[in-house]
Parts: sequence; C-alpha cells; structure tokens
Amino acid sequence: QVQLVESGGGLVQTGGSLRLSCAASGRTSSRYYMGWFRQAPGKEREFVAAITWTGSSTFYTDSVKGRFTISTDSAKNTVYLQMSSLKPEDTAVYYCAANRFGINPQGLAYDYWGQGTQVTVSS
Repeated sequence: QVQLVESGGGLVQTGGSLRLSCAASGRTSSRYYMGWFRQAPGKEREFVAAITWTGSSTFYTDSVKGRFTISTDSAKNTVYLQMSSLKPEDTAVYYCAANRFGINPQGLAYDYWGQGTQVTVSS
C-alpha cells in the first residue's frame, strides 16, 4: 500500500510558476512509476507527466512540454512538478499517482492516487 499526499497548489497569475509536491509513504519502492494528472471542471482527467523513481526516464503530454518539469527526490520519497509559464487552461485539480508497471499516460494503469491539489491560473 502506498499513500500519496500532494501539496503546493494555489492561485497564480498567467505566466507565473508553481511547484507541486507529492510525498509518498508506505510501501514505497524504486520499482514504482509516478505520474501527475489533472482534471478541470467539467472535463475528463488528463495525463500531465510521468517519471521513474530514479528519474532516468520522463514523459510529458504535448501541452506542457517545455513548461513543466517532473522530478523525484528518492531520499525524501517525493515527486515534484515544476510548472512555469502557466496559462489559464492549466487550471485544474492536480493529482499524483503511482503504478508498478511502467511510465503510462493512462490513468487506469495507476494503482494509487493522492487527494489532489487545486491550481488556479488567473488571466
């Protein structure tokens, strides 16, 4: 069992930056693959980025490439999502998730989810 707790969300102006954190506890392992997803009001959940615990491999959805960076700190069991050049369309609840099988943009592949953190980008 893995517990995930996100933090770092908030209100920011267009063009601003935020760093989200996801603290993992329980049966954490370098075998887990971590992902960030988001869900805007009235929209389906959307994949944002994924990473191996070692940080050796990453994958991003096209809309955030060059603006968002996913990273890990294995010593702290924490995954980060550094978001820059934020746009109003980035407004959503952001969720951290973990799976045991690989980097995957499909939410159904993930076994564990955090409670989410709200990110609001004002225009």
